[in-house]
Amino acid sequence: MKSLLLSKYQKLEYIDFPEPEITDNEVLVRVKTCGICGSDIHGYDGSTGRRIPPLIMGHEAAGEIASVGNSVTAWKKGDRVTFDSTISCGVCPYCREGLNNLCDQRRVIGVSCDEYRRHGAFAEYVAIPEHILYRIPDGVSDEQAALIEPVSIAFHAVNLTPIKLDDSVVVVGAGMIGLLVVQALRLAGCGQIIVVDIDPSKFELASQFGADICLVSDVDIVKKQVFDMTGGRGAACAFDVVGIASSLAVSFAGLRKGGHITLVGNLKTSVDFPLQQVVTRQVSLQGSCASSGEYPACLDMIRRGRIQVDPIISAVAPLSEGAQWFDRLYRRDGNFLKVVLKP
Repeated sequence: MKSLLLSKYQKLEYIDFPEPEITDNEVLVRVKTCGICGSDIHGYDGSTGRRIPPLIMGHEAAGEIASVGNSVTAWKKGDRVTFDSTISCGVCPYCREGLNNLCDQRRVIGVSCDEYRRHGAFAEYVAIPEHILYRIPDGVSDEQAALIEPVSIAFHAVNLTPIKLDDSVVVVGAGMIGLLVVQALRLAGCGQIIVVDIDPSKFELASQFGADICLVSDVDIVKKQVFDMTGGRGAACAFDVVGIASSLAVSFAGLRKGGHITLVGNLKTSVDFPLQQVVTRQVSLQGSCASSGEYPACLDMIRRGRIQVDPIISAVAPLSEGAQWFDRLYRRDGNFLKVVLKP
């Protein structure tokens, strides 16, 4: 099969690669679309330590079943499917609680690290355990289905956050996940949604998706504007969808006493932490990891047009051009939100 192989850091090769062999409880998926994730870009240069070459990356995908394992009964050849990026064991205490994203045996498709290697979907075929498959509804395209993983991440973060009807919320970071968080917040009944980013070119789309006001990322500006908009009280919640020291500082800037911050992005493994603000203002912080069961609802919302993903897709290209697109995204050559590759 044709594949896009990370043969060494910053080198992707479009080559022939052995077709995956499936176990009794797996299916072989013929990949139709696979999105380039930000984590793939960071893995491309080795900065994360979780894309150790040689590896076929890619976990935001959709396709159709080409064959099924001997024990698979719920799926058949030709079924249109997408799948969770997380392979969970289903039996550990976390899985039994419905927290498959925290599984003790968690594996991520398209990732290789010291503990394991699992080839991903930048290829014609990928092997997927049957228990993480989801059926693509009629009316949802392959390109749209490839975005279900980031959509589910946004909804998971919003579901973890104690939002009340008509609350004011700040979203720091207007990239793809941030824009999806904005849409999820609007559906959750938020009042004022304030989007903050360093790049004003993202504000038009943020407003289209439901942002009431967009602000350039500056602690003083954000603090003044948010407190003015909320009668001097501050926002009830904030989402840091970036994950660096400056974005965390901005998240705190517009937050009211007793407010809540949900941490979604983690561009840095550690940041300066305003401990005194957390303690003296009684701020709650919540980490949000991947998703946990949101796929069916998110697929249905895409089908019904409640969530817009088409404007987020910046380009669709053949897998054979994948190396060029990775290079462009790595060099930030252009203003792209999501590039989808098609084998």
